[in-house]
Amino acid sequence: MDRLLGALGNGKTRGLPPVERWNPPFCGDLDMRIASDGTWFYLGTPIGRPALVKLFSSVLWREGGDYFLVTPVEKVGIKVEDAPFQAVEMAVSGEGDGRSIAFRTQVDEVVNVDGEHPIRFERSSSAGVKPYVHVRRDLWARVTRALTYDLLALGEVREVDGARQFGVAVARAFYVVAPASEIEGL
Repeated sequence: MDRLLGALGNGKTRGLPPVERWNPPFCGDLDMRIASDGTWFYLGTPIGRPALVKLFSSVLWREGGDYFLVTPVEKVGIKVEDAPFQAVEMAVSGEGDGRSIAFRTQVDEVVNVDGEHPIRFERSSSAGVKPYVHVRRDLWARVTRALTYDLLALGEVREVDGARQFGVAVARAFYVVAPASEIEGL
């Protein structure tokens, strides 16, 4: 980990590092994981320094289903239980198709929902509806449970491809959550 920190420098950079342009050799897996609640762990212990988590998150890279921390000189694998980020705050303005929604992640990145940063909804019998917002580079933030309720409260029923769907309108797009028949029966 010391080598990784050294390669990253002091973390005081402008914007995000251009990890998409780096192609360092794979140096193995690091005992680091991001829990489903967004907590970062190293050697089984939570990383308690928010600045360090922000630094690591700035060099996070995804290839297929695998996650890596990437510097110009090395690439190390880490585990991510669900999504690498958590959307912990939401700001809404406007209504319907003209509505805008911005999310802030646990590492203070702000994402405005739009064509480059869409929302997606996953459904499971055990966890219900789980919304995600695209942050960057195929990296997503899971919307916290409290914000999920606020987000779903903005939902409405619309006709989509000949079927009635429940979803959320944002930035001239309609993000489908579920068939309206499943919602109306509740």
